Amino acid sequence: MSTPAARLNPGLNSGQITGRRWYVRPAVVVRRLLGAFATVGMVAIAACGGGDRQDANEPDETFKVDVTRATFPKQQRLAASTSLTIAVRNAGDKTIPDIAVTVDGFDYRTQEPDVADPARPRFAVNGVPRRIGGFPEAKDATPAGCDTAYVSTWACGPLKPGREKTFKWTVTPVKAGQYRITWRVAAGLYGKAKAESAGGGGVPSGSFTGTVSNAVPKVRVADDGKTVVTETP
Repeated sequence: MSTPAARLNPGLNSGQITGRRWYVRPAVVVRRLLGAFATVGMVAIAACGGGDRQDANEPDETFKVDVTRATFPKQQRLAASTSLTIAVRNAGDKTIPDIAVTVDGFDYRTQEPDVADPARPRFAVNGVPRRIGGFPEAKDATPAGCDTAYVSTWACGPLKPGREKTFKWTVTPVKAGQYRITWRVAAGLYGKAKAESAGGGGVPSGSFTGTVSNAVPKVRVADDGKTVVTETP
């Protein structure tokens, strides 16, 4: 099933919904470590008997979701930034408690022996400047306000019936060769609220496959001394 964006530009991948389950690995080493620390902290709190269960307010229900867009360029080049976009719509008559997307494949596992951590980035998540509390900060170019303690998972809060939410990641390829990115939509973070494809077929999920060329674009400064010009090899 192709999207309008894919029909207009054959160089775009169109994520196809499947019912597959897949193991989530870290997007980048730092995110994996942060997720691990957060998980350890949550387990420690639970062990001490502090507070209610985290999933206490998550309904044990299934919610209909329509994936209206899923695109990522099929042919890419080293050091040339691209965007991965997944747009989802609440196709049911109940508010989705916490619409979330998990993306796996921004990294790969090296076969080199004797390394401290085999996880290596295939796509580096870009940084964007933002001001937090009046001070300049650098944040990942991932869905804004949707960060979670879960590895490679972004949750953007409630989604009312008929409303749509777009998840977008801006990344830069840092390793040439074949790639495969997988993604999956959820209706909550704790497993009780489940997302189901509006057209049937189980959990909304899919994948992107393609190639990253090792041809690096040429960059130069224009005659005005200010404009940066990128030339495709």
